[in-house]
Amino acid sequence: MTDTRPDLAKITFSVLTIVLLIASSLWILRPFLGATIWAVMVVVASWPALLWFEARLWGRRSLAVLVMVLILLLLFVLPLTMAISTIAANADEVLAWFKLQISKGPPQLPDWVGGVPFVGPRVVLAWDELVASGVAGIEAKVTPYASRVTGWLFSQAGVVGALSLQFLLTVVIAGLMYAQGESAANEVRRFGRRLGGARGEDAVVLAGKAIRGVALGVGVTAIVQAVVGGIGLAIAGVPFAALLTAVMFMLCIVQLGPTLVLAPATIWVFWNGSTGWGVFLLVWTVIVGTMDNFLRPWLIKRGADLPLLLIFAGVIGGLLGFGLVGIFVGPVLLAVSYTLINAWLDSADPSTGEAGPDSHA
Repeated sequence: MTDTRPDLAKITFSVLTIVLLIASSLWILRPFLGATIWAVMVVVASWPALLWFEARLWGRRSLAVLVMVLILLLLFVLPLTMAISTIAANADEVLAWFKLQISKGPPQLPDWVGGVPFVGPRVVLAWDELVASGVAGIEAKVTPYASRVTGWLFSQAGVVGALSLQFLLTVVIAGLMYAQGESAANEVRRFGRRLGGARGEDAVVLAGKAIRGVALGVGVTAIVQAVVGGIGLAIAGVPFAALLTAVMFMLCIVQLGPTLVLAPATIWVFWNGSTGWGVFLLVWTVIVGTMDNFLRPWLIKRGADLPLLLIFAGVIGGLLGFGLVGIFVGPVLLAVSYTLINAWLDSADPSTGEAGPDSHA
């Protein structure tokens, strides 16, 4: 009688060998993993643009890839690198400007501030205490925080070169993916089908839609808010408008919004006695600060029909868990998990049209 029992030793060693090969491959590719993940996100999000250029460049994929690589250099690598470089390079000037403003001493608050319900009297009391402390007192309170911020900015200057190199590597990998995009997509779909059948392939397609939706929602919204906010700062005559625009872009990318920059700038304009420009910048701040409430959901819905709360949790959680690339990885993982769970809950028995046995477990 033939022994049909499984060979546990063979299965165990086979699994261990596969795991060892995968771990070794990931270790070898570790220096390129970050750039590869970024490249995948960029290529998936911008693939319709590549096809649009290819259709208008006589069907030449090579010309379309060249155009997309140039666009990535101009719109992706150059602005982000310049933003980080600008923030780091102007740290000393920012500290000197803060000291100059402090040396002038705080002006008197407008009379209407005290009439604001609930908070007005408290603001006036705190302001009077600040004025009574004099220039030395203000400088003693503000300088430690300004020094910490300046030190952090200088520490970031050392990573600008490495970050620029990483971005260039991302563009190179993205160019290769643009050239062989269909083949890569077919292989990924085959892998998903091999793992989970039709549902696994659907998960791969959903991941692509989620990437595109998040890229549109997060990236385009951040660019629009930062640019519009920067225009308002420049019109109102706020110093370091370009630097503050770069800071707003970074804050919008991490979902903190431009108000953290625009609100202090508005206070500074009022502080200097320019009431008219202060009112203008206050209205501008409200418009720019609320712009993402309708722009981001609309853009995300164009890529993937996903709950906004899911996208927001994925962006914040991914940022905390995986760094900057987690802005895209987090929503994609949550979106795939969310859709697979919904598909499992909604699964029906094709013979009866009722919920299958799994749904009653």
